[in-house]
Amino acid sequence: MLDTLGHKTRFIICGAGIFFCYFYYGILQERITRKDYGDERFVYSMALVFSQCVVNYIYAVIVSRGVLTQGEDTTKTSYYVTCSLSYLIAMVSSNKALVWVNYPTQVVGKSCKPIPVMILGVLIGRKVYPLRKYLFVLMIVVGVALFMYKDKASKATADSDSGIGLGEILLLVSLACDGITGAVQERMKSEHNTRSGHMMKAMNLWSMLFLGVALVLTGEGVEFIGFVSRHPGVIWQILSFCVASAFGQFFIFMCVSDFGPLPCSIITTTRKFFTVLASVIFFGNELMSRQWLGVVLVFAGLFLDGVFGKKKQVGDKKH
Repeated sequence: MLDTLGHKTRFIICGAGIFFCYFYYGILQERITRKDYGDERFVYSMALVFSQCVVNYIYAVIVSRGVLTQGEDTTKTSYYVTCSLSYLIAMVSSNKALVWVNYPTQVVGKSCKPIPVMILGVLIGRKVYPLRKYLFVLMIVVGVALFMYKDKASKATADSDSGIGLGEILLLVSLACDGITGAVQERMKSEHNTRSGHMMKAMNLWSMLFLGVALVLTGEGVEFIGFVSRHPGVIWQILSFCVASAFGQFFIFMCVSDFGPLPCSIITTTRKFFTVLASVIFFGNELMSRQWLGVVLVFAGLFLDGVFGKKKQVGDKKH
């Protein structure tokens, strides 16, 4: 199908697919979680991620049977279990953070993923990174600090008395789990050559199982059903959100497999920047000059890391 298209055409399709799917995904996520539903708000993060995983799994099964025939999967179940658990904790924490922080803060905070990956690489993988790598990560850290710092003169809220509120703590948890997920995925690839279709299908399946148990034990599943029955209009938004996520994942996997992670990271970094701009324009999330400087530093650091930080590192093993 897509293999019959030219090289440049496939790249354009990948870039446009990632941009528009996650652009729409981000807008829907903020619309669902921050909208005022009368006297209540949507606070069912686990249910939202569960819905997303269900649609992603169904999509992965369909695509793996009809498009991505990748052979037998020999990956250890324990790897999938660990990876899925860290992945869903990262997702739930990230979504839950939107109750206390706006979407630009979440996007920029999640853009710090290279930091936990680097820390785990040094502590666990015994890697030695070049000086420029530390410089790019420092740019990201400084940018996030500028963006998320709360002025003492700002309006007092339940979380603003301290430098870091509950929303920011949830983002830190999400980042830590992202680092664990990346470390386990690297092991899966090196030991079992796990393919993208296998990983997408198995991770979403285990995430569904974990979240299903959590929804029952916490009672959030029943509360979520009650919320949807009171506000049936949210069903279409949730479904659209899940479909956008599934298609976005597909385009990311296609981009990585056809062109490598570098072009994909540049596309996703650009997409995140325009997502921040869209959130500011559509939802009135005003940013101060200091925060805009933070945004520029974060995305400049990510872009430079994508262009120059992927070169051979001291201490890396040859594949």
